[in-house]
Amino acid sequence: MAQAPKTHAQKLEELKQKKAQVMLGGGADRIEKQHAAGKLSARERVDLLTDKGSFQESGLFAQHRATLFGMQGKDAPSDGVVTGCGAVDGRCVHLASQDFTVFGGSAGEIHCDKIVEAMEASLRTGTPFVFINDSGGARVQEGIDSLAGYAKVFYHNTNLSGVVPQISLICGPCAGGAAYSPALTDFIIQTRQAQMFITGPAVIKQVTGEVVSAEELGGAEAQMHYSGVVHLVAEDDAEAITLCRKLLSFLPSNNLEDAPILAGDYSLEPSKTMGSIIPEDPRAPYDVRDVICELVDSGDFLELQATFAENIVVGFGRLAGRSVGIIANQPNHLAGVLDINSSDKASRFIRFCNAFNIPLVTLVDTPGFMPGVDQEYGGIIRHGAKLLFSYSAATVPKLTVVLRKAYGGAYVAMCAKGLHADRVLAWPTAEIAVMGAEGAAEIVFKREIEKAEDQAAARAEKVALYRDTFSNPYVAAGRRMVDDIIDPNETRIALARALEVLATKRDLRPAKKHGLIPL
Repeated sequence: MAQAPKTHAQKLEELKQKKAQVMLGGGADRIEKQHAAGKLSARERVDLLTDKGSFQESGLFAQHRATLFGMQGKDAPSDGVVTGCGAVDGRCVHLASQDFTVFGGSAGEIHCDKIVEAMEASLRTGTPFVFINDSGGARVQEGIDSLAGYAKVFYHNTNLSGVVPQISLICGPCAGGAAYSPALTDFIIQTRQAQMFITGPAVIKQVTGEVVSAEELGGAEAQMHYSGVVHLVAEDDAEAITLCRKLLSFLPSNNLEDAPILAGDYSLEPSKTMGSIIPEDPRAPYDVRDVICELVDSGDFLELQATFAENIVVGFGRLAGRSVGIIANQPNHLAGVLDINSSDKASRFIRFCNAFNIPLVTLVDTPGFMPGVDQEYGGIIRHGAKLLFSYSAATVPKLTVVLRKAYGGAYVAMCAKGLHADRVLAWPTAEIAVMGAEGAAEIVFKREIEKAEDQAAARAEKVALYRDTFSNPYVAAGRRMVDDIIDPNETRIALARALEVLATKRDLRPAKKHGLIPL
């Protein structure tokens, strides 16, 4: 006897049951294992990231179509990745969240297609793309179909680059080729439970004989401090998502918009402490973060790559509600010199800010480029040129404040007037010169010092003479390399006013496909 067709009510009930089953991913037991490992499930991460009730999922019932190696008929809810769009503080984002409870979050053909579709939707709508990684890597049962899927993801990462912000969260394993998708995005936030590397400890031991743990090789601190791949480190998934939301708050949704301006009654009164931050001794170190926190609204500064290339500090803050990207030499570390890693770190950040219409504020206190054979052989010329290129190519408002030392080529590389800085301000403590007074005096007054009966006294006298003659901001101001010399306590006021004037800046450049940065 033929079975009666299902009623509308039965079909609706069937839909509810299927949805409930898919929502469990790999099942309650596997979700519990995630929790036991200190991790959230894929859907819990999505719910935490997006505003309540705003998430719209796509591809809920997606299934792989693999048939080999026991895959035929094997259920894979949503094919191991949750995709869709939702709001973050009222602004739309598109996202993908890998589900480790389904085949270890492994990426196959359909899995990657879902991610690519979310990326394409991000591009069409001009909204940021967030990718939460938690995957065992390529789905080996699908062979080259999995590799082809990854290739599509990499291609679309590149397509989105410079058009919409891309943020990767590493909340679990991210190994092998999978690590290149985060590397192609703008920012990476990694939890302490997660590991990211190209070649695992077992393979390294087999090939080189080196013994290294997964944490030492690909842990969050390792990938920030040594490689500079990671931008922010989080204790757990919840903190990673909080950092992601905060990062998004500084950014526009796409390259055709400006970052949101936060309304508020912003104090533009003179600071009471800025002028006392720099020590009287020109050789004494200090923490430039103290200057930054005094400069930005409410002292709210989101530093990126904090333990990589610590001789330069980069990150986001606001001035009178406007987002700014801050680049500052750090006298507390290597005296704030520019080296290979600091040049790379600053250059990439500058190019991101320029792509997304975020003004640049540069705080200068550097004695020069790092000397040494290792730096020369490592390509300090090529890497330093990236910094010159990035600042020169940037068309956003560029504001520079010389706090103390600004010597030689490093003075130019930190957005001097010659690189088309829109405003160059200097504190009275600024020393702008080809080199430090001590070194310059040894060259300029070499004979006088050698002939003097008291060479130490003569040297001190000539150093003072050179410093008074050249190593002060008034000479540079007289040559129009400095627009104004200001009271340090009025720095925030001067920069906020300059930003207001420059909000409508337009900078026309020669037509070309793209410049050739010295990679």
